[in-house]
Amino acid sequence: MPEHVPELLSERPNDAIESQPPLTDEALARLDDYLAAERLGEEAPDVIGAHGYLVALAVSPRDISPEQWIAELFEEEPPFDSVAERDEILGLLATLKTNAGSILERGHWVELPFDTELDEAGEMTAAIEDWCAGFMQGVFLDEAAWFSQDESHVAALLLPFMALSGLFDDEPEIAEMVTEDDQFAALARQLPELTLDLYLHFRIPPEPPKGKTPPRAASSGRKRGRKR
Repeated sequence: MPEHVPELLSERPNDAIESQPPLTDEALARLDDYLAAERLGEEAPDVIGAHGYLVALAVSPRDISPEQWIAELFEEEPPFDSVAERDEILGLLATLKTNAGSILERGHWVELPFDTELDEAGEMTAAIEDWCAGFMQGVFLDEAAWFSQDESHVAALLLPFMALSGLFDDEPEIAEMVTEDDQFAALARQLPELTLDLYLHFRIPPEPPKGKTPPRAASSGRKRGRKR
């Protein structure tokens, strides 16, 4: 395991911050139905990967235009039966992204669309990998912006997403983080907290050195931390 991230596998207190879903179960089911349709082809994203991708866009330090993130998500113009269906599906995707940002802004965890308890069939493992792969796709969409603020810290926070995504299995230091099921599950349980940590990192300036007061500090009521 990389020496600079051993703490990521330790158990963190889970006196948990409230978690909230960015879409209702019904809305997620509608997205699932659309994305699983045969007309989209085998290269279409599944609802789990799309969820991870849109949460990453909500975390991103810089806004990405809908035209750009839709094109990247589908790799081409997605097919729709009607204008009404197009508005419905793209509206649900945009709502997921917007709601995830609102949840994080309030200091809550985004509820993930899977259980982190692994099963013998490997379905939960596959769902976690798909979600993290989608999240990393969102990171790659504007990688320079993600690593422009304290690159080493952001890289450490992203390591679990990278390891769980399966996209970096050819890099031994990353792959060895998830060689055992208990390691995999421990990292998966930390995804909501790490997502919030990344969001806060990009939006709350670091504390100034002791003895120095940042400009306008007295007028700012926002503090680093999470609501409980």
